[in-house]
Amino acid sequence: METEWLISLLMIIGIDLILGGDNALIIAMASRSLSNDKRNKAIWIGTLLAVLMRITMTGAAVYLLTIPYLQFIGGLFLLYIGYNLLIEQKKESIRIKSSGSLWRAVQTIVIADLFMSLDNVIAVAGAAKGNMLLTAFGLMISVPIIIWGSKLIHAALTKFPFLLYGGSALLAFTGGEMIVRDVKLNEFMAQHATLELMLPFLTVIMVILASLFYEQTAENK
Repeated sequence: METEWLISLLMIIGIDLILGGDNALIIAMASRSLSNDKRNKAIWIGTLLAVLMRITMTGAAVYLLTIPYLQFIGGLFLLYIGYNLLIEQKKESIRIKSSGSLWRAVQTIVIADLFMSLDNVIAVAGAAKGNMLLTAFGLMISVPIIIWGSKLIHAALTKFPFLLYGGSALLAFTGGEMIVRDVKLNEFMAQHATLELMLPFLTVIMVILASLFYEQTAENK
C-alpha cells in the first residue's frame, strides 16, 4: 500500500511539473512589470491560489470539461491575455505604479491557470485515484519548483524581451486548442478537419498581428 501511495505521489508531482511550464510562463509574464517586492508577492500568492484551485478542480475535472462552451470561452480569454500581456510592454507606463497592480497580476495568474488547467487536472485525478489528500500533497510539493521556474523565465524575459512574443504565441496556441476541443464544437470540427488543425496556428497569427497593429497605431498618435 505504501509503495502504491508513493508511486501515485511521484506520478502526480511528475505530471504537474511537466504541465507546469504554462504556469511558470503565465506567472513570469503577469508579474514582469512589478517591482521586485511586489513581483515576489504576486508569484507566491498567485501560485498558491492556483494550486488550491487545481486541488478543488481535480474532483470535478471530468464534469468541467462537459460544460458547453466553457473551453471556448476559456480559449478566447487566453487569446485576450496573450494580447494584453504583449501590448503592455509597448505602453509608455510599462511600470505599473498603482497599489492595485499586485492584485491585477495575481488575478491574471489565477484566472489564466483556471482555464489552462481544465484538461491537465484530469491526468492528476487519474494518478491520485480519488485520493484528494494525495492530490493536495503532490501539488503542494511542486509549488517551489514552479516558482523557481517562473523566476528563470522572468530573468529570460528581462534579458531577451523578444521572448515575450513566444510566450504570447504559446498562450494563443493553447487558446486555439481549447476552442477546437470544446464539447459543443466537436461535431462542427469533425466536419472541418482543416480548420480544426489550423485554428491554433491562426490564433497565434491573429494575436501577434493585433499587437503589431496596436504598436503602429500607438506610434501614430
